[in-house]
Amino acid sequence: MTPSPAHARRAWDDMVLYQIYPRSFADSDGDGTGDLQGVLDRVGHLEALGVDGIWLSPIMRSPGVDHGYDVSDPRDVDPLFGDVATLERLLERLHAAGMVLIMDLVPNHTSAEHPWFADAVAAGPGSPERARYFFRDGRGEDGSEPPNNWPSVFGGPAWSRVTEPDGTPGQWYLHLFAPEQPDLDWSQPDVADDLEDTLRFWLDLGVDGFRIDVAHGLAKPADLADLPDDVEIAQLVVDTRDTRWDQPGVHDVHRRIRRVLDDYPGTAAFGEVWVGSVERFARYLRPDELHFAFHFALTGAPFEAAAIREAIDSTLEAARVSGAAPTWALSNHDVVREVTRYGNGATGTARARAMLLVALALPGITFVYNGAELGLPSDYSIPHGRLTDPTWERTGHAETGRDHCRVPIPWDGDRPPYGFSDSPRTWLPMPDGWAPLTVAAQEADPVSTLALYRRAIEIRRSWPPAGSSAIVWDDELDGCLLFWREDGPVLCMINTSRHAVQLPDGDVVLASGPLDGRRLPPDTAVWLQR
Repeated sequence: MTPSPAHARRAWDDMVLYQIYPRSFADSDGDGTGDLQGVLDRVGHLEALGVDGIWLSPIMRSPGVDHGYDVSDPRDVDPLFGDVATLERLLERLHAAGMVLIMDLVPNHTSAEHPWFADAVAAGPGSPERARYFFRDGRGEDGSEPPNNWPSVFGGPAWSRVTEPDGTPGQWYLHLFAPEQPDLDWSQPDVADDLEDTLRFWLDLGVDGFRIDVAHGLAKPADLADLPDDVEIAQLVVDTRDTRWDQPGVHDVHRRIRRVLDDYPGTAAFGEVWVGSVERFARYLRPDELHFAFHFALTGAPFEAAAIREAIDSTLEAARVSGAAPTWALSNHDVVREVTRYGNGATGTARARAMLLVALALPGITFVYNGAELGLPSDYSIPHGRLTDPTWERTGHAETGRDHCRVPIPWDGDRPPYGFSDSPRTWLPMPDGWAPLTVAAQEADPVSTLALYRRAIEIRRSWPPAGSSAIVWDDELDGCLLFWREDGPVLCMINTSRHAVQLPDGDVVLASGPLDGRRLPPDTAVWLQR
């Protein structure tokens, strides 16, 4: 079991953590964008929800091309969100309440406005400054073709060309994401040295750990060879032939990070690891690498019993092979919110509520994305002129991107901006019709989604920590799932069929929706006393 900070209420392995997308949580200064003081002002919401801490999406200094994932100064807070002193006050407030804070870390690339990249462009080919990135000559007689056929995750090629100091067309640089996010070459020692300085800067402030962005992408093959024409590039869960990801050298990076964290007992690293097989996933969780890694199987599973069980089993198998606690999340800042993913409207809401009870009944760490506790959908059509995700432009307006799951949180009132900001123009527009979904409206409703989250987390906190990551399935059910932790106090049953199903023996502890006597209706889950 990974030790937790001394102020934490529970061990890391048993926590419920809340992901805050800072731009969208709460705006304290009326500029239409959320900030750290807004988070500080709303800590009471986190306490009432009962979570054990927060994962704070990027707040480091950034031009904001990819909303903070393009970092220009990794050891400062972006003025959009406040300053380091405000972060320190937030840490003090959270720690006093027994909560932890993990920050997003972006080691794969910098912003194109980082001083290193400006120095690299100015220094010219063959310079030590360019060695920190992947600068290469182009192909073709005049070097006008990219060095290889790699695509960017955001659309288009993964290479952009610079103009040399003498004004001529020059080398190309690699960016697996936007052109404003040049990839770092982790084979260069000063890249690792600089990250260590960054880690220690935040850890010395009292940060409890890091979520490591693109943790599977921090090493590139030396030859930067073309990808096969038939390689699958549609998903971040990588084809084994896609050499942009999951290279052997990535594990040296995580060992370097782990050595730093080991100097700060109780801290932890969580990796964003999009790889396919359990065996490859488990390599990131060896004793000298990451403490935990996000396994996204449940996030992407449709609302079908077989698919949900397969996702749970694969995640638990990864935990068994690696020896690390499993992690669970139904949504985050990159994916369609669960209400919409499960069908929208009353059906999507009912299914999202049911899946919450499934996620919280499982052993391990559960992440809740801000707004999930309100049952927010992400089917809101944002006007094209207000879209901000770089995917929109990079795909030639073929894909709208991820803005739909980042719309600000509604706190109170009956019209936008619902108490999120004093400004009527929020950084992303908020829809009409969200008045019943605000925190204030749901606090007054004992059967609201917010009330369900609060009660479910409260009950979970009363359970003893799981002694293992194993669960037991009942295999006799048709269209339903029934399972329990080996040493857990409740059975969890979810009905994904189209007909009501008889409940087994046991007192009802909590249900995601109304029961039909001793029958479990479709799209509903229940906890039963064992």
